[in-house]
Amino acid sequence: MKANSLNHAQDWVENAKNFYRLTGRELALAEFSNPNGMFTRGEMYIFVLDSKGTMLAHGTYDKFVGKDFMEVKDSDEKFFIREIVESASMDGSGFVEYKWFHPTTKEWIPKITYFEVVDDLIMCSAIYW
Repeated sequence: MKANSLNHAQDWVENAKNFYRLTGRELALAEFSNPNGMFTRGEMYIFVLDSKGTMLAHGTYDKFVGKDFMEVKDSDEKFFIREIVESASMDGSGFVEYKWFHPTTKEWIPKITYFEVVDDLIMCSAIYW
């Protein structure tokens, strides 16, 4: 089950990359931030960071767009966005695990983000683990 979920997150990022290449930066970031759009389904959505940890798009909470996330910590005090940005800079893609608040269960549970660098963007999709 976990491997399938990880593949699902990777597929979401792959679809986002293809859409970005087809439509360009401005339209893609707008669509990635559309909570009723093609890149938001239930718990799955795309979010996009720049190399400094600024949120450029977020599928479920557009108020995050434009905010600096480098100092955001999970429930265990882990700077997970910083880890995503640093890993993206070094490796170009990968996974980062952390704990995040689940809106349905109201609990802090494990979550994993798959990310990939495309041009100067870090495209991400996360799943609860």
